[in-house]
Amino acid sequence: MAVINVNPTRMELTNLKRKLTTARRGHHLLKDKRDELMRIFLSLVRENKALRAKVEAAMHRVNRHMALARSEMSDKELDVALMLNMQEMHLEVAEKNVMSVRIPVFSPTLKTADDNDIYSYGLAFTAADLDTAIADMAGLMPDLLRLAEVEKSCQLMAAEIEKTRRRVNALEHVMIPGYEETIRYIAMKLDENERSTTTRLMKVKDMMLKEVHHYD
Repeated sequence: MAVINVNPTRMELTNLKRKLTTARRGHHLLKDKRDELMRIFLSLVRENKALRAKVEAAMHRVNRHMALARSEMSDKELDVALMLNMQEMHLEVAEKNVMSVRIPVFSPTLKTADDNDIYSYGLAFTAADLDTAIADMAGLMPDLLRLAEVEKSCQLMAAEIEKTRRRVNALEHVMIPGYEETIRYIAMKLDENERSTTTRLMKVKDMMLKEVHHYD
């Protein structure tokens, strides 16, 4: 590990020791954050897998009923039946802070509270499979919205985990070893200077003693 280019002084040694303590504390906190992010991420991945399987199965049923309805009704009858929508959904998008990651939160609101308003036609003149398809699709909306939330959250979590992992690795393999190596280097240089100073003082002392006592 390369030594940081600094002057080998006691002040610099103190500064580096303080930086090393801060780096170690930051490394510990970032590791905890990474581990917690991974725990949340894996939980979301499991939820995403279950939701996707549920939604895909439900969409398959909806498509099957729609195909049956099309076989029983003409295109014109189907278009007329679906022309006027009585029910509308409005979606509010907010954010939730999870370990510094702002994940989306969807809050749907319906125009009316009547469950029958999902049908924009009279039930007496349409195929039963169309009614079933629309009812299934309406019931599927909460799972679809939650799936969108979870998938976007997984993307954001994965990006934050990668960013945190890079920071942990930088501290663990670059900054902290660099500080440690530089501290050892400065400590060694200071010891060498201290020994050199001690040696010079001893020589000066010997010279003074020789001069005072007229030693040969």
